[in-house]
Amino acid sequence: MTEPPREALPPARRTVLRAGSAAALATTGGALAGCSADASDSVAGDGSVTIQIWHGQTDSALKVLKGLVADFERTHPDIRVDLGGGVLADTMVQKVTAALASGVYPDVAFIFGSDLANIARSPQVVDLTEHVRRGPTPWKSYWPSVREAVTVNGRVRALPAMVDCLAVVCNKKLFAEAGLDLPEPGWRWDDFIDVARRLTDHDRSRFGTGWPGTGDEDTVWRLWPLVWGLGGEVIASDGKRIGFADEGVRALEVVRDLVRDKSVYIDPKPGSEQMYKVFLSGRMGMVPTGPWQLPDITAAKLDYHVVPLPTFDGEPVTISGPDTWTVFDNGAGRAEAARTFVTWFTQPAQDSRWDTGAGSLPLSRGSEDTPAWREHATKTPGMPVFTTALASARVRPVHPAYPTVSKSLGQAIVSVLLGRATPAAAIRACAEDANAALLIPR
Repeated sequence: MTEPPREALPPARRTVLRAGSAAALATTGGALAGCSADASDSVAGDGSVTIQIWHGQTDSALKVLKGLVADFERTHPDIRVDLGGGVLADTMVQKVTAALASGVYPDVAFIFGSDLANIARSPQVVDLTEHVRRGPTPWKSYWPSVREAVTVNGRVRALPAMVDCLAVVCNKKLFAEAGLDLPEPGWRWDDFIDVARRLTDHDRSRFGTGWPGTGDEDTVWRLWPLVWGLGGEVIASDGKRIGFADEGVRALEVVRDLVRDKSVYIDPKPGSEQMYKVFLSGRMGMVPTGPWQLPDITAAKLDYHVVPLPTFDGEPVTISGPDTWTVFDNGAGRAEAARTFVTWFTQPAQDSRWDTGAGSLPLSRGSEDTPAWREHATKTPGMPVFTTALASARVRPVHPAYPTVSKSLGQAIVSVLLGRATPAAAIRACAEDANAALLIPR
């Protein structure tokens, strides 16, 4: 997922996983090993425990979260939940890193999936492997991409908080004006390029599609489905080099062709906000995005159509951007209370409430089957396309070197978007930097 950019920033901005924040953590990861838990276990004389959660949510998502916390406290009277901290999701990793270094940190934090591998290097991160194996969580019901996103070196280091994925949202009016049929599942990337060109009308300031142009993770994660669809991987199986030296060139040729046709709006600002504004104003025909954008599209009264991402060979593939609830060790009492809360929170009954209110997708098949989610999906045109796509969704590797790989690829994508490099030259430069990072022992 995605992510995009979520809530303070719209929902997407919380799920789009920021390469920059992960990179900051990677450079300071060594400082985490020396941390020690706060001496106080915060267990009161009456046996009650207070846990602090740094949640990163604002507006509608925070309202839903507060309602769920109130319900939790009613059914778990010995556990109090403090939602203080005021930390936004996009700056969470820096705040948590500093907190771990100081020795005073929260019990639970909303950590982007791409940051988990580096955060989990801290001994204060609670290992949840045995916890999920005992069955209190719907572990086997989670989507495969969700399970993968919280697993580091074979150990479960967090529970999932949110999941999303990418599909393409089309403006029906612009398609009709261009005399184009709406795309259907199974369409190809060549079709996407052709349709984007035919939707573009510079005299009317209309673009076929858009792509973030800042080089951050929002720029990068949109290319991975193309790489995977061509048979590439983010990191090669030997772990010593990128796995897309050839596939990345072909993937970037799609970007190059969009640039050649002048059919792509290049968003110069972080968070894709400008790109989405262009789409919402009726001046963009197609936008690859996630479910977080549907409420804004509906509010703009756009008649829209959702279709899975194009492919190269007809085999569906998309990218999922799960975020996590990471638990930290502040003593046995607080750690147990924190596990209890995140386990309760991710059960289907609670998860479906959270998903419908926060603009996410169900974490598990159990959540998807709840009446709340089924009603939400029925009332939201296109939502089933995103949910169905989760079955073929993949995630970025939970690897400490991923931030460097992402940064290098982000620079490559921007160089092609701006016409400064060919796809082959851009990938060569990316490989030089990323491969060097992958050779560093971790």
